Amino acid sequence: MRGTEASAPRFGFIVSKQIGSAVVRNQVRRRLKAACFELLPSVPAGSDVVIRALPPAATTDFATLRREVARALTKITT
Repeated sequence: MRGTEASAPRFGFIVSKQIGSAVVRNQVRRRLKAACFELLPSVPAGSDVVIRALPPAATTDFATLRREVARALTKITT
């Protein structure tokens, strides 16, 4: 947590070269960003969240990816 004021949550994404080419890595990053944006209301204000994408993320459909991100985010709210 940063400072004393409650601010919007921040997200960071780690998408290594193991995922695939630059095109694939950027696609995975964009999909993760979209999933996090949809789940933003459930993330506490002032949170810093870092998501590391594993190689299967390149072939995972968006619904599954969103579900996994949601599952991970519930861990910081409990």
